Amino acid sequence: MSKPLSNASDDFQPTACWANLRLRARLLRRLREFFDSRGFLEVETPLLSADIVVDRHLEPFDVGAAPASKIAASKIDSPADAAGADARRWWLQTSPEFAMKRLLAAGGKAIYQVTHAFRRGERGRLHNPEFTIVEWYRTGDSMAEGVELLSRLCQSLLDLPEADRLSYREAFLRFADMDPFEVSIAGLQAVAGQRGLAVPEGSDREDRGGWLDLLLVECVEPHLGFKRPTILYDYPASQAALARIRREEPPVAERFELYVDGIELANGYHELVDAEELRRRNRQVNARRRADGHRVLPEESRLLAAMDAGLPASTGVALGWDRLVMIAAGATRIDQVMPFPVERA
Repeated sequence: MSKPLSNASDDFQPTACWANLRLRARLLRRLREFFDSRGFLEVETPLLSADIVVDRHLEPFDVGAAPASKIAASKIDSPADAAGADARRWWLQTSPEFAMKRLLAAGGKAIYQVTHAFRRGERGRLHNPEFTIVEWYRTGDSMAEGVELLSRLCQSLLDLPEADRLSYREAFLRFADMDPFEVSIAGLQAVAGQRGLAVPEGSDREDRGGWLDLLLVECVEPHLGFKRPTILYDYPASQAALARIRREEPPVAERFELYVDGIELANGYHELVDAEELRRRNRQVNARRRADGHRVLPEESRLLAAMDAGLPASTGVALGWDRLVMIAAGATRIDQVMPFPVERA
């Protein structure tokens, strides 16, 4: 691997070497060829919006709103525009999901986007507060078709074999020796104790989802995607986020994630289209955020208006582009594949 163009005294230098930046550019060309050849349209949506994904664990950047009195008159078409700008709180997007689904409701069929996303407090070997995300949606696709497209994209970009499909339940039985749908909270705690896992400070010990997340990260993920990529699917209904729930016994979320070398690269859903169910989930998530000591996020959005009007059935995926380039480059830190991480931004 080429030596990064950086040292302690010259912090104007990029942390990624030129070989990795060239690789990144080549992969972007291949990505666009992949989607263009399948009839997808590349789109652009706002980074700055009054709407934001309501997620318990994602903390967005709140950039406020400039007072209307400070907006140059030449920039305002009418007093109503100024009032509207002043009344809103604006957010840097954690994902382009809301706006892209609005495009589906307006007639889009197959769309993709390469853009930046922003998440507060996320910094580490695999995280930077500003990162590149690739997101795509195709109407009419089932979860199985979404899984197949993700596997083919991974094959195309990383020259890897077809992905293994492994259910969430099978993964926990294999690597944690427990059934995640049947085990009690006490059972989850016992498994964590037997494995010597440290429970994050301030965690709710009665939060079943939190225990499952801990065991997924510590016991399951490190085994996924080494001989070939792995796509994990059929998550517990409590882990649905914006995925549909398939009503069986037990019910499962039609959600899937791609892993390569133990690293999560992508998260996909057979998308929820029920506006009232999303409103219910938003209220539930905000109640949990409040209990966690985090601010509540806006529950109403233009996405809900689009869903009320009629959001077509689709499957969508969000891919962490920097992590994919890491895998292709053999890098160990995200800094090695982006020119200027947050410390040098």
